[in-house]
Amino acid sequence: MHNDELNNEGIEREDELEIAFTDGEEEVIHNVTPVSGLYENWFLDYASYVILERAVPAIEDGLKPVQRRILHAMKEMDDGRFNKVANVIGQTMQYHPHGDASIGDAMVNLGQKDLLIETQGNWGDVRTGDSAAAPRYIEARLSKFALDVVFNPQTTIWQLSYDGRKNEPVTLPVKFPLLLAQGVEGIAVGLSTKIMPHNFKELIKGSIDVLKGRTTTLLPDFPNGGMVDVTNYNHGMRGGRIRVRATIEKVDKTMLIIRDVPYGITTTGLMESIVKASENNKIKIKKVVDNTAADVEIQVQLPPGVSPDLTMDALYAFTDCEVSISPNTCVIIDDKPHFLSVDELLRISTFKTVDLLKRELEIRKGELEDKWHYSSLEKIFIENRIYRDIEECETWEAVLEAIDKGLDPFKKLLRREVTQDDIIRLTEIKIKRISKFDSFKADEYIHKLEEEMAEVDDNLANLIRYAIAYFEGLLKKYGQGRDRKTQVKTFDVITAQKVAIANQKLYMNAKDGFIGTGLRKDEFVCDCSDMDDIIVFRKDGKFTVTKVAEKTFVGKDIIMAGVYNKNDEHMVYNMIYVDGKTGVSFAKRFSVKSITRDKEYDLTKGNKNSKVHYLTANPNSESEVVNITLAPQSTARIKTFDYDFAELMIKGKGSNGNIVTKYPIKKVVQKSLGESTLGGREIFYDEVIGRLNTEGRGRYLGSFNTDDTILVVYEDGTYEQTTFDLANHYTVEKIKVLQKFDPELVVSTIYYEGENKTYYVKRFRIETSTVGKKFSFISETKNSRMEAVSTHPVPMATISFKRSLRGEKETEKLLLSEFIDVKGWKAMGNKLSYFKIYDVKVPKLEEVEQEEKPKTKKVTTKREPVTLPSELKELAEEAAKVSGAQLDALEAVEELSEDGSAKKALKKRKQLDLF
Repeated sequence: MHNDELNNEGIEREDELEIAFTDGEEEVIHNVTPVSGLYENWFLDYASYVILERAVPAIEDGLKPVQRRILHAMKEMDDGRFNKVANVIGQTMQYHPHGDASIGDAMVNLGQKDLLIETQGNWGDVRTGDSAAAPRYIEARLSKFALDVVFNPQTTIWQLSYDGRKNEPVTLPVKFPLLLAQGVEGIAVGLSTKIMPHNFKELIKGSIDVLKGRTTTLLPDFPNGGMVDVTNYNHGMRGGRIRVRATIEKVDKTMLIIRDVPYGITTTGLMESIVKASENNKIKIKKVVDNTAADVEIQVQLPPGVSPDLTMDALYAFTDCEVSISPNTCVIIDDKPHFLSVDELLRISTFKTVDLLKRELEIRKGELEDKWHYSSLEKIFIENRIYRDIEECETWEAVLEAIDKGLDPFKKLLRREVTQDDIIRLTEIKIKRISKFDSFKADEYIHKLEEEMAEVDDNLANLIRYAIAYFEGLLKKYGQGRDRKTQVKTFDVITAQKVAIANQKLYMNAKDGFIGTGLRKDEFVCDCSDMDDIIVFRKDGKFTVTKVAEKTFVGKDIIMAGVYNKNDEHMVYNMIYVDGKTGVSFAKRFSVKSITRDKEYDLTKGNKNSKVHYLTANPNSESEVVNITLAPQSTARIKTFDYDFAELMIKGKGSNGNIVTKYPIKKVVQKSLGESTLGGREIFYDEVIGRLNTEGRGRYLGSFNTDDTILVVYEDGTYEQTTFDLANHYTVEKIKVLQKFDPELVVSTIYYEGENKTYYVKRFRIETSTVGKKFSFISETKNSRMEAVSTHPVPMATISFKRSLRGEKETEKLLLSEFIDVKGWKAMGNKLSYFKIYDVKVPKLEEVEQEEKPKTKKVTTKREPVTLPSELKELAEEAAKVSGAQLDALEAVEELSEDGSAKKALKKRKQLDLF
């Protein structure tokens, strides 16, 4: 029987169950739902409940139901003092139909966000993963921010709690983008939400921008700091992705320190991921030590010979030092889940705040009107002695009628009609109040009410202005200490294959054609990682690239194998082979930049019986001279000669090469290794991510040969020479100068000496040659600091100073090369000035090069030209090369031209030069 027939039969039988017969009459007992329908209905009910009541926050207040009930219970208990969390949990259970554990976890989560709840006691640590103490040991109360922003019974919509005993808010009237500030994560049935936390100040400024009609761009800000790459954030919508990194600091060649952890990761979890990566031979470390206290500090100690820069990349690639997060902004709107962007969410939240402010103003306006109306009635009632009209009244109705009649002449002065409730309220005025009534104070009170009513009316008429002022007030009152903690950066792409350590040993059986890490009895080739590709060359002139494995057959008669680096144009192979058809030997130089894995390529002309006589791999494109010996039976007169590969151009792997000889070759032996024929590597510095590259991204540093280095000058007054290894990490924020090192380069600097409280100028050449070590070139006394540094050949500084305490600030340009000669890097330098200096600026090298030179001022005189002394002439010529010193030099020349006195001109020059 088919399923449809079974179902139909089942339905018929179930329909029969719906009817019973009593005394010959049909009576409906109950409706029966099929079991399949029950499951469907139950599942839909459950899914709707989880989505609406547990996992996904409402857009009105940005809270999940359990969070809303916790805050409502705390408001009901609020008396300004701390309450035991266990007590708060008990009060919340009046509204929340779940156990105390879920309420306690939600409350700890709220408290750790440090926004709505003030905490006391051990509430755990989101950085380390330490849990909070038991609820009976910790206390909490609502923060002042929560009391100001979250609650207002007059604008709250209420509903009965789950058991009908209490009233609870449908949503709280939150006047702030709370959901974006706290962030949220929830998993429901068939959907999830993951909204990143954002910066408190940026949210308020963003709301102000929304009200002013400006475009907003919100970026995540995590409470535990770190770095974030928001290139693919997609405004927090589905499909977006952010990369979050820990900040890793290189202390020296043997130690790295992790200063913070990525969002959602604890120090314990991070250390476990590092140990696991080490056990899996992904990274090499000596020890991991957690010194976290007030600040996160995880020491990663390295064994000798391990590169800290490569280890840093490996930590990002193989551990939780870098994590990817996929945001998904899902909120409940009108009892349905909606997917928005964070900018849309901010806009909706901002205008909901405006609507709440409007309702509060309207409520306040109504209250003020009621106060004004009753105060005016009271004043009329007492001043005009209307209370005397009720002396002869015998009934309650007569009393009300007498008062109403007495008020008739004054009703036109009121703003609304007089109701019976107003009259009843007048009858409740006590004799004591009537006897002590002060008409002047009553007028003053009514006037204040009118002023406040006018202010409320003005705010209602200019609601956007009022809302902006409200947000500005929040920023001023609560914004202190809430600066951004997470640095927004663009990360480089770290390829795991490039940073994986050589955790395997590669072997080969050349005769049988096997290669792999499991052939330990055969010939050792090199160290490699389990992610590497291996390139294999055979005697017949063919090669292939394959993934490293335990044992792979690649073809018999292997002559060379090694690790293959894709797109490495500096790896050049020098080869001599004989063509199997003609017997002619060819030489070629080629690189293998790109291939298809496991595909066989032929380096010869493709004829049968071709074979390779000579093959070398040259990682820096070195040429070489080889000695070729011809076969004894050949008819050539010269049977031994040299061949220089430098004469060959480097071509692709498919080129045939140049003819070496048409005679058979007996052997080829290397005679000498030549220099690189490709020249140096073109190195660029990407100032966005602080990395070197050869792809042309960023600022061009120059062409680098093997022994060249990079000079780095740091903001703390130290310098360092580094290699041009592409694995190097540079902290952009700490670097003042980064360029190719030149031994003749002169560094000019102005620094503040902390002990003498004096500014100094010094110029020096780099005399040290140690690579990878920092040297301090300023005073190391307390409070000493570097103010400016330049490597420009004609360095110019702009100095702001005061001649006296009451004097005005002046600005002077100073040619540093004129002020001090080049000295040793350990020299203290010359004192800059005796005046109070407020600012020192030295333009960057590229700024000086781009600066437009001013036109030279021409000096004309009717007198005969005067021969300048050499010292003044040199001074003028040197100063005229730069814009800042031109005027001084020309003034000195003019002075000299007028009276012919070189000494007077020099004196004038020194007077002009305050330094």
